[in-house]
Amino acid sequence: MPGKLSHVIAFDDAPFAPAHRGDVLIVGTVYSGPRLEGVLSGKVRRDGVNSTDTLVRLVRQSRHYAHLQLVMLQGIAFAGFNVVDLPRLQAALGLPVMTVVRHRPDMSAIKRALLHKVRGGKRKWRLIERAGALERVAGVYAQCVGLSAKQAGEVIERYAINSALPEPLRVAHLIAGGITLGESRHRA
Repeated sequence: MPGKLSHVIAFDDAPFAPAHRGDVLIVGTVYSGPRLEGVLSGKVRRDGVNSTDTLVRLVRQSRHYAHLQLVMLQGIAFAGFNVVDLPRLQAALGLPVMTVVRHRPDMSAIKRALLHKVRGGKRKWRLIERAGALERVAGVYAQCVGLSAKQAGEVIERYAINSALPEPLRVAHLIAGGITLGESRHRA
């Protein structure tokens, strides 16, 4: 694996109303070092099971795929509880994958919600467990598949230009919100 990991793609989902059912926009930003090189978008089902397949399709069909060295995700789930299978994503793309979140989630509450309120929740909880523990890295929390926590920390520090979040994730968040709401809001 290259040491610097300077060609990355990062994904975040768009905001949606709590009562929303159906598809939710996801946005990917492609970075070469500090430079934004491209934007991808797709849709995943609210609380569905298609996030991993959608990410694989979007990345593989992108003209940027051949140059990518890392996939970053804003958390392990999109559109509510559409949980990404991190090891399967890593294997399908042949790229290291990391999730990044600002705060440690309440895993007990997530487990309760999945097991008691979400269709297919047991399978989704197993995907979360299989992804490995969240580790405190460079002021945020990360899960890593195919790279070490040390490498993840180096990537986060290199890309955390305007906030604690790496710039590719911050910009994906802003674009997704701007498209969906007409203007981005909330902290990115």
